[in-house]
Amino acid sequence: MRTRYCLISASLLVSLFIYLFYRTEKTVVNELLIRTISFDSYATLKKAITGSLPLHDLVIYSLPEGLWVFCITLTSTPFYIRQKTRQINCVVIPLVFCIGLELCQLLHFTRGRFDFMDILVSVIFWLIAVFSFEDKLDKQNILTPLNGRRIVCFITYGIVYLSHVLE
Repeated sequence: MRTRYCLISASLLVSLFIYLFYRTEKTVVNELLIRTISFDSYATLKKAITGSLPLHDLVIYSLPEGLWVFCITLTSTPFYIRQKTRQINCVVIPLVFCIGLELCQLLHFTRGRFDFMDILVSVIFWLIAVFSFEDKLDKQNILTPLNGRRIVCFITYGIVYLSHVLE
């Protein structure tokens, strides 16, 4: 379990680093940083980092989503949703979520650009998360009262809001 949380933390930190210094200043997370340290300090720091560590577009635009899908897959694994006689394994939700998000971008329901590469990278990271750990955890209904695992799961889903681009 500790290895999972270390991988989740490392993946989210890599995504955060990419969002902070390689994506637009208009994301929620960047706005929070700019309001904390000032735009001038942020711009200087961003210029120094991007100048000394250039990244490929695939890393900048597709890797963060793939890492996020990896994280939410790991946090979703021990849960299911029961609806009458059906039981849905929550491990499929990250895949549905990322494909649904890309389709919303394609149909212009949300900001962003549809990119098949985002889907491919997300599927690869989803597969890595699904098949790299034995699922020895007891499955729990995610809609029951909150505990630590459920809270972590919901937080990892909520983190996607930080990548939202403001107007």
